[in-house]
Amino acid sequence: MSTSTYTYLCRFEALEEGVPRRFEAQGVAVSLVLTGGEVFAIHDVCSHAAVSLSEGEVEGCAVECWLHGSRFDLRSGKPLDPPATRPVPVYPVRVEDGSVYVDVTTPDER
Repeated sequence: MSTSTYTYLCRFEALEEGVPRRFEAQGVAVSLVLTGGEVFAIHDVCSHAAVSLSEGEVEGCAVECWLHGSRFDLRSGKPLDPPATRPVPVYPVRVEDGSVYVDVTTPDER
C-alpha cells in the first residue's frame, strides 16, 4: 500500500454494518459504509442538495440522501433515483491489519 495516497480513517471494528460514518481525509468529506462485510467510501455530500450522505439510510449497496430520497450506488457513486442526476465520487478503500484507509486523490494527482 502506498502510504502517500491512502489516509488512515479508523479501525475496522469502529464501523457498524449498514450505518454510514463521516470522516475527513485530506480535507475531503467521506462517508464510510460497511455493508455485506465490505467497506465503501463515498463523497459525503449529495450532488443534488449538498447535504451529508452519512446521515442517510443504507440498503444493500446504496445510501439514500435523507433530504429528497435520492439513492447513490456505493460502488460507482451513480444516482439510482431522482431528483439527483449527477454521481458523487467514490474512493478506493483498503483494510489492512484491522485499519481502514481511503485514497481521496483524483486520478490526475496520482
